[in-house]
Amino acid sequence: MRYSLIITRRAKKDILTLPKREAVRIVKKLRFFISSPNPLSYARALSHTAVAGYRFRVGDYRILFDVDARGNITILTVLTVRHRKDAYRGI
Repeated sequence: MRYSLIITRRAKKDILTLPKREAVRIVKKLRFFISSPNPLSYARALSHTAVAGYRFRVGDYRILFDVDARGNITILTVLTVRHRKDAYRGI
């Protein structure tokens, strides 16, 4: 199955506000996840799906995202990137 990645404006802003080292690390991990045969094997489903459906863990940061399936293409939509202490607040 082929996966596409969409990053929302909010997620881009979150990544740009991070320290450069952490931002680079997160972008590399996103590329790794999307290039794997099944990115959801690295994700954890969230119980409070009003926030997001899944999350990736990259060090102390959480990448919250949803999955949208359209035909044979699955789209991962990154909603936000936050430090773990703030990841599930105020979204």
